[in-house]
Amino acid sequence: MQDPVIDRADRRLLLELSQRGRATNVELAQAVHLSASAIARRQRVLEDEGVIRGYSADIDATALGFNTTVVVQVTLKGQSETELSEFEQAVKQCDSVLRCLLMSGSDDYLLVLLVRDLVDFERVHKTQLSRLPHVARIQSSFALRDVVRRALPADLLRD
Repeated sequence: MQDPVIDRADRRLLLELSQRGRATNVELAQAVHLSASAIARRQRVLEDEGVIRGYSADIDATALGFNTTVVVQVTLKGQSETELSEFEQAVKQCDSVLRCLLMSGSDDYLLVLLVRDLVDFERVHKTQLSRLPHVARIQSSFALRDVVRRALPADLLRD
């Protein structure tokens, strides 16, 4: 499958949607300087091509009691395809894991977790992280606060 052709208007539309996902076609048209019907067509094409994967609400997790973001570095015992695959299948079952990234460098995976507090993290560590297959080392760090949080890079409009 060939990469979709994304022009400046598409990039502007994507940036607007990433910041204001509930904007109407009229509002998007004003921001992108196209007609509402052109916006609707472009948005549909971007959805069909998989550039726009879906829509979701940006929920304040602290309002729901999830006050602690934990970044976990995981090193596996080995690098075989089987070990990587088994780890990945198991980590997908860990509800507290928001993101799991396969990394280059000294650590194999980087996990981002959202937990209520340190006691909750201890529970997650005991019942989920420590049970993941093929793990040699787990190192956890606790985020103090978000400094920058974006859906897309700010330089999306740069040619």
